[in-house]
Amino acid sequence: MFKILFGLVIILVVITACYSTKHVKNAIIKQGISGFIYELKGNQMPMKGEELTKPRGIIKEIFVYEATNITQVNRVGTSPFYNDITTKLVTSVISDSTGKFSVELPVGNYSLFIKIGNQYFANRFNEKNEINLYAVKEEEITEATFIINNTATY
Repeated sequence: MFKILFGLVIILVVITACYSTKHVKNAIIKQGISGFIYELKGNQMPMKGEELTKPRGIIKEIFVYEATNITQVNRVGTSPFYNDITTKLVTSVISDSTGKFSVELPVGNYSLFIKIGNQYFANRFNEKNEINLYAVKEEEITEATFIINNTATY
């Protein structure tokens, strides 16, 4: 009896573990934004005889806001960190262990941020000071690549 109960518990644990990874997997989308989140750390100065560290995919939550201008956030000094984003949060999605994420969105312009601690990270601007802006077009998938490099030195 104990062996049967133990076997059932093991099966339940395996099924639960498999189920919990499914919700993180990225769905196939027909329109929206898809890409990768990478983290780059350490010394990135080219040194003779040494290889640079390579970015690695990481699990992070990506927050999708309506198009956001630098005037619509509270920037932390001159850093790529923000808080008090005043534009509307549209949705959020979590990347998988390789950094891959996909989010289905209607046609429009969106600013993407990554939450690190209690602040939001984004290190890209356009000529209008819109932060990390991506355009979603009808029945197209826009590619996005984030490199979190706030702990890298150049």
